[in-house]
Amino acid sequence: MDRDYLQEALHTFNGGNWYGWKTHNDSGNKIPNKDRMQYQYIKIIKEGATIPSEADVNAKIQELKDEETTKANTRTSGKAKLKSGDALTDAEISALFGD
Repeated sequence: MDRDYLQEALHTFNGGNWYGWKTHNDSGNKIPNKDRMQYQYIKIIKEGATIPSEADVNAKIQELKDEETTKANTRTSGKAKLKSGDALTDAEISALFGD
């Protein structure tokens, strides 16, 4: 299953569940369910929350993707070291075994 980076990123702002999705666009037209989960259709559902800028959301999405890539690369490196007998770093041990 593919990760939903947009929602993961949005959850990092305003303390979690602060947003929902508009069901109708500004012209009053119904937004098909498959098209609703886009930045432009975010609506605030928690008092005091503010919508982060699209640039901030995109930066957080990239950060999440970079973390995922780093973890995958560290895991691959750790596996290679296990095969070759080289010592593992703490990051490799954590990536391999979740410690």
